[in-house]
Amino acid sequence: MLLPSAFIDIAERFGLIGAIDRMIIEKALRKQASAVAGGRRISFSINLSGRDMEDASLLQFLKATIAETGAAPGLIIFEITETAAIGDLGDAKRFVGMLKSLGCRFALDDFGVGFTSFAYLRELQADYIKIDGSFIKKLHDNEHDRVFVKAMTEMAKGLGIKTIAEFVEEEETVKLLKKFGVDYAQGYLIGKPMPDIL
Repeated sequence: MLLPSAFIDIAERFGLIGAIDRMIIEKALRKQASAVAGGRRISFSINLSGRDMEDASLLQFLKATIAETGAAPGLIIFEITETAAIGDLGDAKRFVGMLKSLGCRFALDDFGVGFTSFAYLRELQADYIKIDGSFIKKLHDNEHDRVFVKAMTEMAKGLGIKTIAEFVEEEETVKLLKKFGVDYAQGYLIGKPMPDIL
């Protein structure tokens, strides 16, 4: 199994990322629909490339695939990195509006690495922000990281946005995240990647 870091940059450079994203979307929607049909309301998060925001045909593909698979759009969260979203705010706003019109939700991934993004949160209407793992990895040892995570969490709560901490690997980190009011945690302490979760 190849990790995304081994091929994503090349796929984007050669224009293959759209086809890969569509394949992943279709597989994820089929799995999610199967889970819901079996009585398990499982929410799926799907990473998208910043290039997808330029793809005008993606909305039709998503509409058709949701209808064909019977997936529950309210349980689908599309993730785009913060840097991709703030690269072209106009495209990002249109893209997020398109996803929400289908009933899907939206998360800003790797949040906090581009501090200009605080001003954009209001514009993008994100449902979630995923606090970048660089702030979480050494949270229990680094006072500055604790200040940043606490500030991001309070700001998100004030805007009605849920928070997700990435790279959670220590019990002590979980205690701090709970203390700060972070909503969700993601990382090896919570669960390792599993090819067949169902």
